[in-house]
Formats: sequence, C-alpha cells, structure tokens
Amino acid sequence: MRMTSLSILLFLSTSLGYAQSTTEFFSKSDTFFKDHVKDGRVAYKAIKENQTALNELLAMAKEIVVTKDNTAVYQAFWINGYNLLVIDGIVKNYPIKSPLDKPGFFDKNKNEIGGTSITLNDIENKLLRKNFPKEPRFHFVLVCGGLGCPPIINASYMPSTLDAQLEKQTKLALNDPGFIQVHKNKVKISQIFEWYKGDFEHDGKVVDFINKYKSEKLPENAKVSYYLYDWTLNESN
Repeated sequence: MRMTSLSILLFLSTSLGYAQSTTEFFSKSDTFFKDHVKDGRVAYKAIKENQTALNELLAMAKEIVVTKDNTAVYQAFWINGYNLLVIDGIVKNYPIKSPLDKPGFFDKNKNEIGGTSITLNDIENKLLRKNFPKEPRFHFVLVCGGLGCPPIINASYMPSTLDAQLEKQTKLALNDPGFIQVHKNKVKISQIFEWYKGDFEHDGKVVDFINKYKSEKLPENAKVSYYLYDWTLNESN
C-alpha cells in the first residue's frame, strides 16, 4: 500500500521525536550521573535535598518507548532506567541503610517507565536477561544500590558506546581483588555467580567466564566458594 504524503510526514515526525527524546534522555542522564556519582558511590543525601534533575529524567523516561529493533538503544535505555530507578527508590526512603530495608524494593514496587509499569526485577529478568540470554555483562552494569554490586559509573550508558562500556565494566569487576578474592588456590567470588550461574556458562564453566576477562587467570585447580553479598548502601560520604 502506497503511503500518502501525510502518512510519510507523520512517520518522519514520530521518528524524529523518538530520536530527539532518547538522545536527550541519554544526555541528561549522563549529566546526572556525573553530578551525583563519584568512585562508585552515590550522593543520595544531595539528591534528596534537590530532586529536580532526577524527577525530570524519570518524567522523560516514563514517556519514552523503545523496541528491540534497535538493540543498543533498547539495552542502554533500560540499563540507565534501572540504575535511575534504584536511586529514586532509595531517595524516596532516605535515610536508609540498605535497599532491602524497604520491603518489595525489587520485586513488588512498580515503576512508571518506558510506557509501562514494571518492577526492577522485571526490568532485569524479563526485559534484559530474557530477551538477551547470552549477554552476561548486564550483571556488571545493573547496580542494585548495595556495595556488593559492581560500582555504578559516573556516566550514562550510550547506544554508540554500549558494547565498549559493558566490556570495560566487566573487566573492572573481574580484576577487582575485592570482587574476585584469590588466596593461592582458594577463590571466593560474588554470589552474583551463584544466583545467575547459567548466565555465565554458555561457553564453559563460571571460572572460564572469569578467566576470559581476568588478567591474572584463576588457577586450574581453584576451589571456588561464594562470599556473602554486601547489601550496605553504596552511599558517598
């Protein structure tokens, strides 16, 4: 069926508006993270005292609808959206010592974002992990607000640089001696590898995944165990 001139105009206007809204969202998210994140810690108190920037970002994100047709935009939007919503949830309950102090923080509380109402767990598990089952690097960029998580970056995840950012954060985490704790042939690793074990075993065992990114490889006879996850709030001083 041939498109009329009006149909073409409406299509172009919608596409342009979509591009502008996502571009603005990524740009303003970048500014927000730069202003409120330092060394993997979040300035929750400062955000609580002035919530204007965060509220404007989430109001924008509420109206944006992304599709899997553009994988990079889709993934970057939901990664940034997840991290912003975690910050928002903590700010709403601040002062708080851990996100777990708020019942239903991850699995019950609904958030209005991306044209839908959704929990944090569903963003992670249904929109990201389920749709991209062979992308384990999500676990190093989705930040739960606890110190046990890999650190949040002071920048937005951008569609044009997303793959490089995913790679960088994964390498940083797996080369952090606090995240992968090695003592001779005994290795303690994050419970992330226990909870989501299958995500890391597409091309071998969990140790194989770690060694793919780790500069100093884990010993072949490594005795692997898990250290307790630290849910203490990742708050800046």
